[in-house]
Amino acid sequence: MPAKPDIAQELKKIMSRYSGASSELIPILQEAQEKFGYLPEEAMQQVAKFLRLTDNMVYGVSTFYAQFNFTPTGRNKITVCRGTACHVRGGERILAELERRLGIKEGETTDDLEYTLETTACFGSCALAPVMVINKNVYGRVTPAKLAEIMTGNE
Repeated sequence: MPAKPDIAQELKKIMSRYSGASSELIPILQEAQEKFGYLPEEAMQQVAKFLRLTDNMVYGVSTFYAQFNFTPTGRNKITVCRGTACHVRGGERILAELERRLGIKEGETTDDLEYTLETTACFGSCALAPVMVINKNVYGRVTPAKLAEIMTGNE
């Protein structure tokens, strides 16, 4: 398993590219999450101090946006579409197979922090249903057999 990053040191590098204006809050939080895989409490406190905001203000903004996570997520994020077209074309079977294969349920992360399994209401790729995304790679017309091939390539 890779060494745990030094939050203070890594955050210092991120913030060095910013002036300290409160309008930089979201971009800094996005970079911190990209670096750590989630927003550690220590990071949010340092960002608040850097931007001269209260901890509550930073927490309030970060909890408002669904893009931010407060617990460690897997190195690979798998998102399965639950939209109508995906549901009708077998999206629930794909989700169930991923849960079985990974040993986790939707919203959970594997113990080794390799995978996080999530769902979304709709990707807007209905013609490709059922759809799933692994990190930034979109997979369409997923079947259980195709899922096995995809996962073999990602393990």
